[in-house]
Amino acid sequence: MISKKNICVVGLGYVGLPLAVAFSKKYKVTAFDIDTHRIDELRNGYDKTLEVEADTLQAVKESIVYLSNIQQVSGCDIYIITVPTPIDKNKKPNLSFLKDSSKMVGSILKKNDIVIYESTVFPGATEEYCVPLLEEKSGLKLNESFYCGYSPERINPGDKDKRLENIVKVTSGSTPIIANEIDELYQQIIPAGTYKAESIKIAEAAKVIENTQRDLNIALINEFSVVFNKLGIDTESVLNAARTKWNFFPFQPGLVGGHCIGVDPYYLTHKSIEMGYMPEVILAGRRLNDEMGSYIASRVTELMASKCIDIADSNVLVMGLTFKENCPDFRNTMVVNLIDNLNSFNCNVDVYDPWVNRQQVFNELGITPIISPVKGKYDVIILAVAHEDFKVLGISGIKAFAREKHLIYDVKYLFDRDCTDGRL
Repeated sequence: MISKKNICVVGLGYVGLPLAVAFSKKYKVTAFDIDTHRIDELRNGYDKTLEVEADTLQAVKESIVYLSNIQQVSGCDIYIITVPTPIDKNKKPNLSFLKDSSKMVGSILKKNDIVIYESTVFPGATEEYCVPLLEEKSGLKLNESFYCGYSPERINPGDKDKRLENIVKVTSGSTPIIANEIDELYQQIIPAGTYKAESIKIAEAAKVIENTQRDLNIALINEFSVVFNKLGIDTESVLNAARTKWNFFPFQPGLVGGHCIGVDPYYLTHKSIEMGYMPEVILAGRRLNDEMGSYIASRVTELMASKCIDIADSNVLVMGLTFKENCPDFRNTMVVNLIDNLNSFNCNVDVYDPWVNRQQVFNELGITPIISPVKGKYDVIILAVAHEDFKVLGISGIKAFAREKHLIYDVKYLFDRDCTDGRL
């Protein structure tokens, strides 16, 4: 049986908070984040990511200690680091959050402690970048006086069916004994089970290819949609026909962003290039997906011209800003690319998304979403994200925002083909 019982979760976003809550039902948990505002919200029972309900936070209130000062963390012997691993403007891995958290944990690390990483990285990152920082700050030596593990997160923001507890968890450790101990730890909170990888590098690689594979599949469907548009064929109709074959995978075209699918391939290609191999297929798929915002904007302007709608100074409503439906997360959203391209055509673009924090969007993206669309105002309406709110509005409710002569473009197949003027 696992003997260590005091856990510190570092980073309380989409990954860390559900993890802290799950462990708090079995162990003593310290939940740490450098964002003091986030800590205050959680102490008051509010999760802005909407991944954990208020009643759940209330139920575990006595089992979790929320802290924002690492020097106040005490008595912990297992540290689980779940900080973001984004890319920079040059699409290179940004490990700054990972490095900073490793230094912080290293500053309080004790003999026999275990540090587990869940952040998405390229194979080798834990041992090549994180471990040296832990050793430097603690004065301890890996596998002699402390240990490491890697268990990649598989959180799907906004998904109320696939939660932490019912998704199989990959685990790994820096020694066979520690690998067993880490695997046993996660078994305590994952009824779906665990899979113990042979090494930390294998677990890291497994994570990064999961989303890379998905990225490539969507890129292929996106390219299909471009070809079918040239042929005058409806993409969804083709996909529906193809899905009748048992081994056809049901992917849909769209804007591919977010903190996983739109990022992970660049982590893998970075390491590959570093090792002397230039990936071809992975980068081709990523380039295609990155260009879909430009493609959609061009397609919309073509349709506007065909309907004799002036492009310059047209009023365009973009419905949806988040990277996926029914969640408030707008990190690395490719809807921004669509908006930028529409602005380049001198369109007047309003962005409406009831899921986002408007002030946060302005602070981070320089975009001010509108509170609600104005009826009868828009020449063009683009359904960019498949929020349930938009489905509830219905096509008649959405058309109420449009002028008499208008264009509705459905990126996400929210409505039947006959209800709109164009779709991906």
